[in-house]
Amino acid sequence: MLDVCLLGSGGMMPLPYRWLTSLMVRYNGSSLLIDCGEGTQIAVKEKGWSFKPIDVICFTHYHGDHISGLPGLLLTMGNADRTKPLTLIGPKGLERVVNALRVIAPELPFPIVFREISGPEEVFTLNGYRLKAFRVHHNVLCYGYTMELDRAGKFRPEEALRLEIPKMYWSRLQKGETIVTEERTYTPDMVLGSARKGIKLTYCTDTRPVPSIVENALHSDLFICEGMYGEKDKEAKAKEHKHMTFYEAAALAKEAQVKELWLTHYSPSLTRPEEYMEEVQKIFPAAQAGKDRKSAELDFEKEA
Repeated sequence: MLDVCLLGSGGMMPLPYRWLTSLMVRYNGSSLLIDCGEGTQIAVKEKGWSFKPIDVICFTHYHGDHISGLPGLLLTMGNADRTKPLTLIGPKGLERVVNALRVIAPELPFPIVFREISGPEEVFTLNGYRLKAFRVHHNVLCYGYTMELDRAGKFRPEEALRLEIPKMYWSRLQKGETIVTEERTYTPDMVLGSARKGIKLTYCTDTRPVPSIVENALHSDLFICEGMYGEKDKEAKAKEHKHMTFYEAAALAKEAQVKELWLTHYSPSLTRPEEYMEEVQKIFPAAQAGKDRKSAELDFEKEA
């Protein structure tokens, strides 16, 4: 199961009721953060979650509203006597940008591992999930992210019995382990059925609509996407500044056949995004206006 929380839903500048862009995902005792805008620490505290399990922070790009909360977060982690490594993932220039911000947090009791994205897309395998970065179209180098949890096929005890596999190995094979003994080698595919549907989460912000978004968001359980403007007369402005309208995000969600869409990264001038949702839902009925601390639990589909 994935715990998902949209910590901040604002773009450009924080407001009294809306922090800047950040998403936190918890899985199996570890936490991943995508972007770290101003107010991220407060939002985590308001949610009642902890900084301690955060072991990966990803950045879509290096505009201030997506990374300005990082120095303070690093200081908080350091003051909590963290010693385990922290992995940072982001576009080209990651280490240079982060080290510039660390002028105010120069000494930390934990190492930082920098993993810079190279090329149009890159896959990272971390903490039991697969994270894919894919390039989008903003006025600086920018990436979206897809997080996937695979689910193995069902265990087939009848096959294990037929193949005379000792019962002491069944649970290990079920967990995906290959077992080598003096007599023979046992592999998970010997006792597992076809792979089942996993969990997929896609996060994308600060971009124009491009095919890579549809390709990577395809069949996502939850698609969190920028909706900078709800006003229909702002389409020209969205194009000029390489952002998206609510309606463009909804069209992407429809084309990608996702289960649910949350809009985020609102313009400061957009004070009541929910007022535009009736029109958005005509394009994609499962669209919702994201807001700070909006949360969901994504679980594997129940067996029939």
